[in-house]
Formats: sequence, structure tokens, C-alpha cells
Amino acid sequence: MTIRLAVTEDIPPIMQLVRKVVPLMRAAGNFQWGDDYPNPEVFANDIMIGQLWVAELENEIVGVSAITTDQDPEYADAGWDITEKAIVTHRLAVDPDRQSKGIAKALMQQAEAVAQAAGVNILRVDTNSENKATQALFPKLGYTFSGEIGLAKRPGLRFFCYEKRL
Repeated sequence: MTIRLAVTEDIPPIMQLVRKVVPLMRAAGNFQWGDDYPNPEVFANDIMIGQLWVAELENEIVGVSAITTDQDPEYADAGWDITEKAIVTHRLAVDPDRQSKGIAKALMQQAEAVAQAAGVNILRVDTNSENKATQALFPKLGYTFSGEIGLAKRPGLRFFCYEKRL
């Protein structure tokens, strides 16, 4: 498996991956993503500012994540000091046909590598309250549950926040 920064040419296969993931999310009661988000413009912006990473297996994109310093104001509701610099994982997705191959784990480990390279010792991530897979994954990777929040940009949904200190 290769983890690398995404390039503009990766947007079509990333969107293909998203189109495979969204119906499964919805079927599980997770309405965090839909037809409006994430979209090619969001991914193009992530690429432009150098924060979108892809996982490849056999020259095929099988995972994606934005590794950012973007903290939503509502993170303070989880007891976090959002003035502290943190590396935050957003838009994490794995091809449903390639699950259980350590792809999400590898992308989360890339977030750690980015943090270490930047001298940042706080990692944060949020996930929809209905996303059982990530709720199982994050603690296995050393993240601790910090609290439950709502996000203004996704009204009516609840999100669980996790943090890891290096």
C-alpha cells in the first residue's frame, strides 16, 4: 500500500469511491455525507493546500483523507481548547470492496506522521454518531473519546470526538 498526497487527476477516482461509500453510510443510518458533500470542489481545495492524502493498492485509489489543522468551533463543546494547534483528520473514506486491509489505519498513521513532522502533539478526529466502524477503529489506534457534539454545517446530526496526544 502507498500513501501519498493527492493530485488533481485523483479527483474522479476519489469521487467514485465516495459514490460507493455514501449509500452504505445511509443504509447504516449515517447521513454525514450526501449528494452535496464531499464534492469535487472540496477535494480540489484540499489538494490545492496540500492536505489531501490517498491510499493506493495495485495503482488504484482505495482510501482518502484530509489531514488538516481545521478545527470546527463546536470542538470546544467536547472540552477541547481549539486554540491549541492540532492535526485533524477529515473526510476519511475507504473503498467498501477493500475494507479490512488496514487502509483507514494507514491513513490515520499518516496523520501522525504529518503531526510529528510539524512538531504537533495533538491529533483529533470526529465521526458521525452512527459510524460504528470508526468508533471501533479510533480507540484501537490510541485515540480517547472526548465527547459528543453537533456541527452547525450538518444540522440534526451528532458527532463523537476523539483525541490522541503524542
